[in-house]
Amino acid sequence: MSRSSQPPPVPAPLPVPTVDSHTHLDACGATTPETVRAALGRAESAGVGAVVTVADDLASARWVVEAATWDARLHAAVALHPTRTKDFGEDQRSELERLASDHGVVAVGETGLDYYWDYSPPAAQREAFRWHIDLAKRLGKPLMIHDREAHDDVLAILESEGAPDAVVFHCFSGDAEVARRCVDAGYVLSFAGPVTFRNAGALRKAARLVPDDALLVETDAPFLTPHPFRGRPNEPYCAAYTVEGLAELREQPVSVVADAARRNAERVFGLRVAPAGERASSPAGS
Repeated sequence: MSRSSQPPPVPAPLPVPTVDSHTHLDACGATTPETVRAALGRAESAGVGAVVTVADDLASARWVVEAATWDARLHAAVALHPTRTKDFGEDQRSELERLASDHGVVAVGETGLDYYWDYSPPAAQREAFRWHIDLAKRLGKPLMIHDREAHDDVLAILESEGAPDAVVFHCFSGDAEVARRCVDAGYVLSFAGPVTFRNAGALRKAARLVPDDALLVETDAPFLTPHPFRGRPNEPYCAAYTVEGLAELREQPVSVVADAARRNAERVFGLRVAPAGERASSPAGS
């Protein structure tokens, strides 16, 4: 196995627990109860006490809802990714609404706009985004946004439709101006591995100005592994590296960033992170 294909080492535990607010465990290869619990165990050993695993199509949505019953440290988010909205019909909408209503689902997402890829026409993406906004409001759940090269349109649609009570910009990718607009609107910004990349100057400047109460941390695993392991396989335990990178960037103690991300995740998603040493590996809801 080449070095680039090896996963990063599991780091020493953070001083206080935190949350990986956005990952794709099935894409990481954790697809059975045993492999999911193993991944969550590695995360917990690094101080990542809870994980939100996110769907991007119907098959994944069915899976994340089931997987959230396997372990109390795992929570689900359900939506249709904007790049998959070309043929978004009533049958899909009905099933997504049913799945998103499940008690293990803590957010409607990831939804939004992606103008980088051309898999789905922008008009279809915007229509689907509006539907997901309405769904989040009807269910009383947070909206988890995918925004790639579409900042102005995403913010305009949120304003015109009326945003849900809680909005999370997953893997925030804007600059300082976009970050200020989001914070002023009351949105929460989630930072992934790219914020640790030394060449991500605009993103790093944005991350410095986000208040503690508007900050989340995520992996978006298996993608976007943080520095110094960029390009290697990502997994929820690597959120600890992003916490450390953010702390250095923001000139804050690691414990402050980790605790802020945990408290915000608990507030936004309505979940609870077990204190260090208190295992939460019993089935969800038991």
